[in-house]
Amino acid sequence: MAYATGVFLLVLCVAMFVRYGPPDNPSMSQIVSPIHGWLYVVYLVAAGLLVYQRGWKGTRAVLIAAAGTIPLASFFAERYVVRKAREEARVR
Repeated sequence: MAYATGVFLLVLCVAMFVRYGPPDNPSMSQIVSPIHGWLYVVYLVAAGLLVYQRGWKGTRAVLIAAAGTIPLASFFAERYVVRKAREEARVR
């Protein structure tokens, strides 16, 4: 979900440039905005379930959720979460 949300956030940034920049064409952002919005909701649910199942602290959940709003941050968050989950799996 982090990868899908991150890709659509980057596409949304391009769409916002096309909408409010020199081309001034709202059609792309009208399509991409709702897709990114729903992907972000699914991302939040998936992150919430992961944090709950792993028993992680609330601060980690907030950081993971915030990563879906900052371009490129979701890719780093995905790597971080996978690394932490694998480390915990080895310990158990």
